[in-house]
Amino acid sequence: MRLPAEQRRTQLLDIAIELFAEHGFHSTSMEDIADAAGVTKPVLYQHFPSKRALYRELIDDVDAKLTHQLVLATATATTGRERVQEGFVAYFRFVAEHRAAFRLLFGSSVRNDPEFTLVADATIERFADLIADLIEIDAAPEHRRTLAHAVVGMAEATSRRVTNDEGEGDPERLAHWLAEMTWFGLRGVRSEQTAGDRT
Repeated sequence: MRLPAEQRRTQLLDIAIELFAEHGFHSTSMEDIADAAGVTKPVLYQHFPSKRALYRELIDDVDAKLTHQLVLATATATTGRERVQEGFVAYFRFVAEHRAAFRLLFGSSVRNDPEFTLVADATIERFADLIADLIEIDAAPEHRRTLAHAVVGMAEATSRRVTNDEGEGDPERLAHWLAEMTWFGLRGVRSEQTAGDRT
């Protein structure tokens, strides 16, 4: 069936992300994607000039969607505790509903290619910056960014278990567990000056 161009493009992206997540960048060919979509390779190349361009667009799309969800979820929170909770809920819901997207962004294929590694690292940096701005403690900006990276790493490691069908997979429960640990952990963080005064 002939689809409108934008609808066809969306279909191709949806199929490509599943194949890339399952088989990796190098083991997935444009022919594989075209076959799965029921189109010819020329049709696929009408939308994406190369496999690398397609993969890069997928990574950028996942980045934008996840960032949007995190910003949206935390924007309406009125307390620091609520921001932590809602941020984790949004994140784990996204992972649960878009497992292929998570594997694409944090999987081994990204780390096996210098260009994609830079894109993934930039995404993680943006997440850390977003979280650092939400950490309301008396500490230097670099201190908060380091803590934010720790939060990102904790969420990523937990999500790997979810996407591998290991452990608890309910987004609300995972969010509650990690938000509780994060919140009370951050409450115990002291600035370097304060910590020095107490030693």
